[in-house]
Parts: sequence; C-alpha cells; structure tokens
Amino acid sequence: MAAMGPVTMDSPLATHFRSPPLDAAKEHLLSVGGTRIYTVEQGHGPMVLLVHGFPELAYSWRHQLPALAAAGYRAVAIEQRGYGRSSKFWDPAAYRIDHLVTDLVGVVHALGESEAVVVGHDWGAPVAWSAAWMHPEVFRGVVGMSVPFAGTALIGVPGNPFGERPVEAYQRELAGPGQDFYHTYWSTLGPVIDEIEADLSTWIANLMYSVSGEGLSAAGFSLDAADPITLIRDSAVCIPHGARMCDRFLPAQPVAWLSEADLAVYVEAFQRSGFHGPLSYYKNLPADQALLAPYAEIPLAAPACFIGGEFDVATWWGAEARARASEVISDYRGETVIQGCGHWIQQERPAETNRLLEDFLAGLD
Repeated sequence: MAAMGPVTMDSPLATHFRSPPLDAAKEHLLSVGGTRIYTVEQGHGPMVLLVHGFPELAYSWRHQLPALAAAGYRAVAIEQRGYGRSSKFWDPAAYRIDHLVTDLVGVVHALGESEAVVVGHDWGAPVAWSAAWMHPEVFRGVVGMSVPFAGTALIGVPGNPFGERPVEAYQRELAGPGQDFYHTYWSTLGPVIDEIEADLSTWIANLMYSVSGEGLSAAGFSLDAADPITLIRDSAVCIPHGARMCDRFLPAQPVAWLSEADLAVYVEAFQRSGFHGPLSYYKNLPADQALLAPYAEIPLAAPACFIGGEFDVATWWGAEARARASEVISDYRGETVIQGCGHWIQQERPAETNRLLEDFLAGLD
C-alpha cells in the first residue's frame, strides 16, 4: 500500500481547496490494494479519518479539516471508491462493505499510521461504524453522523434497527403498496440514473435542499405529524411505481451554508464520475448483511458517539437504533442532535460539529 505521489495544487479539484483555511492542505492519490483513493489532509498529530456520504466528496469536510488541524490532529478526508478522483469499478460487487472497510484500513497504513479515529457521515457513517466494529485494533474511536450504528443492517429503519429482518424484504414492506423505498429504487442502477442524468445539476441541488434543515422546516416537516412509517411513505424517500424520486423534491432555494461555488464542486465532480459507483453501495445492502452476520453478536468495542440533526431523515428514522445503542456498543459516549439542522450536518452546522468532534477526541487522548 503505497502513495502514488502528491496531487499537484494545479489539479482541477485542488483549486476548490485553495481558500485560506486550507492553504496548508496536502493532497494524495494513494494506492490501496489496487484501489486509488484520493485524500486531502491537514495538520499534525493523531489521525482523524473523515468519510463522506452520498452524493458528496472530500470537499464536504472543508470546515473540519482546518479546525481539527488547529486542535492538534492530522485530519484526513477521503473520497470513497466510486467518487471524485478515486477508483471506479464496473462490477457493483466492488462496492460491498468489506471492500469499503478495507479501503479505510489501507488509507491509515498508506499514510504511515497504525491507528486513527474514524468519522463518517451519511453512507460514510455505516462504513465508519463497520470499520471500527471489524477492526478495533486500527480504529481507536468512531463518530457516526446522521446514520446511527445499525449492526448488520448498516442503515437501520423503524422496525428493523439492527438487521433483525432481511434488509431487502423489509424495505419492500416499509415502502408500502405501490412504491419503493429509495434503497430499492437506487439499487436497480436504472431509472434513478436516467432521472439524474436528465438534469444532473438540478437533481443534486434539489436533493440537497430537500433534506436540509431549511428545506424541511419551510415545508412544515414535523416529527409530531405522524408515525415514522407514515412520514417515510409520504416523503421523497419513497418512490411510487412509474414515478421519479425527484418528483417529490423541493425546488432548491439559496442557503447560507452552500454557495453556488460549493454546489458547483459537487456538480462538476459527478458530471465526470457519474453515479454507477455511488448507487452500487445500495445494491449491495443484502450482501453486506450476509457479510456482517458473523459479527452480529459482537458489540462494537471502540469508544463511540453519534451526531444527528433535528430534521435529518436518517436521524429520526434511526430513533430505535439510537435509543438502544448501548446494547450494541460497549463504550457508547452518547449522542447530540443539533436543533434546526438537516441532513448535511457538518456543512449546515460546522461550528457545532467541530466542537463536538473536538470534545470527543479530547476524551480519547
């Protein structure tokens, strides 16, 4: 596992990291067991590995890199396989959870470290949780953001918090008659890609706004309005047969935390890389459940905490997993749900996120 050499600061994506807080950032393309992983790092000290979700990039951690560096840590944000400048594979099985976890372990070693604290958001959270669960010798702490620890389910939902039932069958039941849960819809690698490619920039912008704190608050979203199953079935995360997911999106409005330039970073990256890899993560959920089955009775041993958002869909549908976290995590250090915050936690509320991460890290040192 060796570095392929630093990426020059004249590379196209590198220009997005030239703002003053990231002047000291270093970029690498790492060779990790035959997979190319793009990383951005800043600072010196114990490693903190930052893992993004869908549809995101290392850029999603732009506020955390300088803050963690200033606090005395070596902060490393990666782009997971299938994203950005990292490797793309044609076989959907290349995006199974065992490969994603191996990538994280490989990054730690390729950068000359033996251990790290891992922080994951959205799909990065189940990857981070699983990495700490499977490799406590490498990951000395774990923070999950948006998606709580869900054991073999990876992404727990009401009625199936830890994978007690087969993921694929239960999600068909969860969606209700005549529609699909978005995991099922995305895993086909078919109609969802057609609707995205019809207007990629609008699709990304509307998705990001629709699950933001501002978007859900403006839409009158209320956790008291109905039970979780009803909320899920009536929301954009369920797609009626013959419809498109974007039909239930809210039209994007300006928000302070995501400028036009920020949005352009994501749009330009996905125009180049496409969505086959990122969507293949969802296709592998049944296989992932089988792969993780041997760990089902083993508690996650690393010190752990959770950060969610009041209006974050994965935070509220993960309520049962959150409430029972101490049953499956032997050193659970609690949760914080940031009021008014939606799904994009570290971008919507960077100051609060940074403080919470620094407090957790200080408790490990």
